[in-house]
Order: sequence, then C-alpha cells, then structure tokens
Amino acid sequence: MMNTNEIEFLTNFLETPKQIAIIPHRNPDGDALGSTLGLYHVLKQLNHNVKVISPNEFPDFISWLPGADEVLIFERNHETCKKFLQNSNLIFTLDFNALHRTGEQMGAFLSTLSADFVMIDHHQMPDDYAKITVSDTSFGSTCELLYRFLQQLSLQKYINKDVATCIYTGIVTDSGSFKFTKTTGNTHRVVADLIDLGIDNPGIHNNLFSTSSYNRLQLLGRALEKLKVFPEHKTAYTWLSQKDLYEFNFQKGDTEGIVNYGLSINGIDLAAIFIENKDEGIIKISFRSEGSFDVNEFSRNYFNGGGHINAAGGKSFDSMQETLSKFETILKEINKQ
Repeated sequence: MMNTNEIEFLTNFLETPKQIAIIPHRNPDGDALGSTLGLYHVLKQLNHNVKVISPNEFPDFISWLPGADEVLIFERNHETCKKFLQNSNLIFTLDFNALHRTGEQMGAFLSTLSADFVMIDHHQMPDDYAKITVSDTSFGSTCELLYRFLQQLSLQKYINKDVATCIYTGIVTDSGSFKFTKTTGNTHRVVADLIDLGIDNPGIHNNLFSTSSYNRLQLLGRALEKLKVFPEHKTAYTWLSQKDLYEFNFQKGDTEGIVNYGLSINGIDLAAIFIENKDEGIIKISFRSEGSFDVNEFSRNYFNGGGHINAAGGKSFDSMQETLSKFETILKEINKQ
C-alpha cells in the first residue's frame, strides 16, 4: 500500500478541486468499470472535475452501474477524450498496470502526457509509469484494493450507496461470486460493510448473471458443442469462429464466463477458450486454472499475454487452426517435463 509521503501528497492534492481522469483497461470488465466508477463517485463528492475515460465500449451486463452513462469512450470520442486528458492534473489507472493495456493508440497517447499517474491494480509485474503505484497481487480484485486505498486516505466516509454498488460489483465478478482462492475473510468484511450501506446485492447479482439473451445462450451451446477434453493433461478447451459470433449476433460480453465451463469438469485443472476476431486480426484467448498451474506465466511464455496465477488472457496472430495446434503441442511438451 501507500507510504506516508504518498498519502500526504494525495491528501494535499485532493483538498482543492482539480481536473482528474480515471481510466480502466481496454474491454473493461466488472472490476475495471466498478473500480473506476467507484473512485469517480468519491471524487465527484470532493468537487473535482472528473471523468472516467474507457478505451472502448463495455458490455451491457455492467452498463447499469451508477454513472456508466457518463463514461467517455476514447475510440468513439478521440478529440474530446484527448483534450480532457491533456488538461488533467492527475490520471488514475485502475485494474491494469501497463499503458498498452488500453490499446495501441490510447496507450501511445497516454505515454506523451505530462500529468502524474496513480496506478491501483492487483496484477503481476507492474510497469513503472506511475508517480504512485498501489499494486498488491494478494487482493482478489482492484475494487477491494480501492476500498483499502480510500481507507488509507480517510475517504471512507464518502463511500455512499453508489460507490458501494460499484465496489461490490467488482469484488463479485473478480472473485467468481466469492469462490476464488483470493477471497479472504477481509473480502467478506468489506462486503458486509457495503451491504450495510444499503446496496441491493441480490439485484446486483441478477443484473450481472441473469440477463442473458437467447442468442447468448445459443452461442454458449455452440461453445459447449465444440468443447475438447484432454484428461491426460487435465485440460479442456473450446473455440468460437467469427462465423459463430456472426450467426448468433454476438454482443460485447456474450462470451464472458464461457471458459469456466471447461474448468467445471471433474478432473480438469486448465481451461481455455479461443475466440476469433477478424477485425483485429487476432485470436483472443482466455485461460483459467485451479490449483498451482500458473496461467499468467503460461500466457506470457506462449501467447503474448498475462494476468493472474489462475486467470489470464492472451492472443495469437496465427490462424485458429494453427493456434489450436500450437496449444495442443504445448500441452504435450509440458506433460513430458
């Protein structure tokens, strides 16, 4: 967490109104949008001119979050976003720790700015672009880390129902509804405080997990139909082509959570999903694991990615068939070691 000098710097800085930008990573999930909007609502109460600037659109299943309709989208409003960033006195980056995680164009632009950065994140191997780096991999979510950050700055009194709703959302989504290994007693104590502030926790879960479209369920069915299991490697994977996505009118967020179905099979410790994105010319990959298998290291070593020990992402610039063949070959090589 922060040292005394960092706490003093931010406390003094936030005493008078400033222009402040808050940024999540590209393709923001519940933790990224929840943490940025949670901080947004706190800073608004302190009378700062503050905007959340997302690199691109976020999925519908988190679009109900309080303040989501105020988020600026960099890819849709380049000039407005660039002007706000250039005139900002401070820039917070939440739920990522390398500027390229905002995308090539936005990352390059951010690297030209003279304003100080504050990083709040729980991923491994942070870059050194920030004046203040609040990075702790022991936390299961950036939202839980944000709660502790606000406590350190004596800003906990500004955690109202809207802030609590945002923070709870990030904790729920990044903890797998409290089932992942980094869910601690402190996680539940934070959640208890948030519930006491009056959040509609059953309603939040309903908004997150019970609003699927018929097309999304059909897409899930296609992914399950393609599921391949390798018991000897304790591995399962599936894949979706661009044709599959078009057939079921894919919307952002429709593939969220599909990778976990492979991991739900008895005896499977590693699951992956490979999704074709012809617009970006890549195969997008999500990895999940249980136990000691480190998918962060695996993704960094083989698939241009990274993340956490048990949850990571990657990408491949090869064709789908080449990528799947590479993955299967790697499994066999690892199994020999």
